[in-house]
Amino acid sequence: MDDLKKLVRDVPDFPKKGIIFKDITPLLQNPEGLRKTVETISNHYKNKKIDIVVGAEARGFILAPTIAFNIGAGFVPVRKPGKLPYEKISMSYALEYGTDTLEIHKDGIKKGQQVLMVDDLLATGGTMAACCKLVESLGGKIIGCAFLIELAFLNGKKALNKYDVLSIIKY
Repeated sequence: MDDLKKLVRDVPDFPKKGIIFKDITPLLQNPEGLRKTVETISNHYKNKKIDIVVGAEARGFILAPTIAFNIGAGFVPVRKPGKLPYEKISMSYALEYGTDTLEIHKDGIKKGQQVLMVDDLLATGGTMAACCKLVESLGGKIIGCAFLIELAFLNGKKALNKYDVLSIIKY
């Protein structure tokens, strides 16, 4: 996947000093890079009978609906507070520098549905672990967690060790 890795831009000191942000915009702008990303994830899960693909805010929204379309599944967003218009449930979780909260519509997942979780980046795993708890609290069965990028040195897979985790690009 070195060809995809070359399409990810490093942005130093964003969103704060000392962080090197992995910007996927150049990869998304590249038709072949975008296609290869979506096809790699879709092919890994296409025979797993996925009912719903959940995308985490915000960059998970970019990949998840296309993957859902490719595998014949629906799409459900997990968003930050105040963004979803209907009845929702919330989950707060710890970050390195505080806490955050995510929400999903109460009717987004039906009991027993098989769910693929998608986000652009796996760092510490806190965001995706919270997303998984939301889905499971609604009765969904997590089939896997897929990421474009994994920052392996942060050991985020450890927070998701009970799931099939797919990462295309690893740093």
